[in-house]
Amino acid sequence: MISDSLRGNGKSAAKCVVAQRGRLIPVVEPGKPPILEVTSRCPVPDWISAHIYDLDALLLGFGAVLIRGLGVTDPAVLAEVRDRMSPVAVTDTEPFARRLEHGRGVVSSAEWPADQPMNPHHELSYALTFPRLLLYACLSAPLSGGATTLADATTMMSRLPADIVAKFEKLGWIMTRHYEGDVGLPWQEAFGTEDRSDVENYCRDNRIAFEWRPSGGLRTRQGRSAVIRHPSTGQSCWFNQIAFLSRWSMDEEFREYLADVPTADLPFDTRFGDGTPIGADAVRGINEAYETVVLREPWQRGDLLIVDNVRMAHGRDAYVGDRTVALAMADPVGLADCEPSVDPFLPL
Repeated sequence: MISDSLRGNGKSAAKCVVAQRGRLIPVVEPGKPPILEVTSRCPVPDWISAHIYDLDALLLGFGAVLIRGLGVTDPAVLAEVRDRMSPVAVTDTEPFARRLEHGRGVVSSAEWPADQPMNPHHELSYALTFPRLLLYACLSAPLSGGATTLADATTMMSRLPADIVAKFEKLGWIMTRHYEGDVGLPWQEAFGTEDRSDVENYCRDNRIAFEWRPSGGLRTRQGRSAVIRHPSTGQSCWFNQIAFLSRWSMDEEFREYLADVPTADLPFDTRFGDGTPIGADAVRGINEAYETVVLREPWQRGDLLIVDNVRMAHGRDAYVGDRTVALAMADPVGLADCEPSVDPFLPL
């Protein structure tokens, strides 16, 4: 996962190794991600380079690690950390919500109502290429709540009914989006262009069916695998946004708002790969399975959270107060390299 060319970084990294010999041993408590308490006088990027092998091992073993004590409060430092861990950054594609740009590929967490939790999902799991690494830095912590929740995709899948898993493995899932209205982003913003031909070319290249609406909006549909294998361990992972983008995961007030909207005009929708609806009971079961394995730790300013995006789903608790969390994504992985149970397809 981590480039060999980045596993050392000159004299400053070597000094960090001398000053901080020994393996990194996190504190592991039930219901929490592994936490590393760190005291260091080294520049943060040099500390990362000095401990790159241990961090790699921790990600393979646990799927995520929260590092506390490095004091990462500058998006520019987060960009350096990303570059030390992987030579290739990943940018957001087809976003559902706005993010503030911090520069050098670092963005804010997605805009989402503070009083509503964000259900677990995997970043860009609807795309043909997605990041293996997610790096979060807490620039300011809320008064309460707001933890970035984590859930092991393999363990979570073992909690689902076998018949549901088998059906999704056989059929995959379909994501439908309607870029118009008050919910979500307009297509111009989501695709970063005003040119319809650019959007059409992107859709063709990425196995996405598209339809321009008379109103000027855009409707897209894409079929994807719900289960893939981890590119390093070969473990089967529940890797999708099936429940996250379902109407049945939204709060009751929002569902009532959408009650009179025709299915074809919903801002987003998920279905089985054969086009049949995914019922409320199935979505509830998926969310309940996530909750049985969820990990959470309240943010502290300066915390650095490193996540294996294939292994671990992530979400967010509701919160009170100012919460500013920056995100950098890296280490692109191709869907084709993860043995998807269903190849990408254009829904009928």
